[in-house]
Parts: sequence; C-alpha cells; structure tokens
Amino acid sequence: MDEPCSSLNPIVTRKLEELIHKLAEEYTIIMVTHHMQQAARDADHTADFKADATEEGKRSSYLVEFGPTARIFKNPNLEVTAEDVSGQFG
Repeated sequence: MDEPCSSLNPIVTRKLEELIHKLAEEYTIIMVTHHMQQAARDADHTADFKADATEEGKRSSYLVEFGPTARIFKNPNLEVTAEDVSGQFG
C-alpha cells in the first residue's frame, strides 16, 4: 500500500487502519508512508530508506535500517534513523 490514508480524515483513517490490522492476521501487508505516527501505530517492522540523486540526475534509494518498529522508534541503531522517525531530516 502506498500512502493508504493520505488525505483522509481521522475517522476514515482509523477505520482503514482497523481493516489493515484485520487483514494482517492472514496476509503480509507492506505499507509505504511518510506519516511517522501511523507507521509507529500500524507496523510490526519498520524500514528506513534514503533517496539520493546520482550525477546523472537519477534517483537512487537504499535501505538505512530495518527492525522491529518499537526499537526503530525508541532506540534506533543509527542517528539518521532517529532523525527520520522524530520528524527531523538529516
């Protein structure tokens, strides 16, 4: 799911998150979001990615850190991840 709750009001967001939790009992759900509070609420595991521009102007993405959501948000291994999950951008 790519930003599944983007531009939704809080009531609809909560209903959709309830559906996602129910589906996650039987399916693996992969969700992309910039909404850190939603990631903290809904994810079992979290991956932090970065994107850089190459000399040719192409975008290159790479994995910075991956782990259980509670650890990523409370005690990440890397400072750049701490900045990302706290809303700072390094």
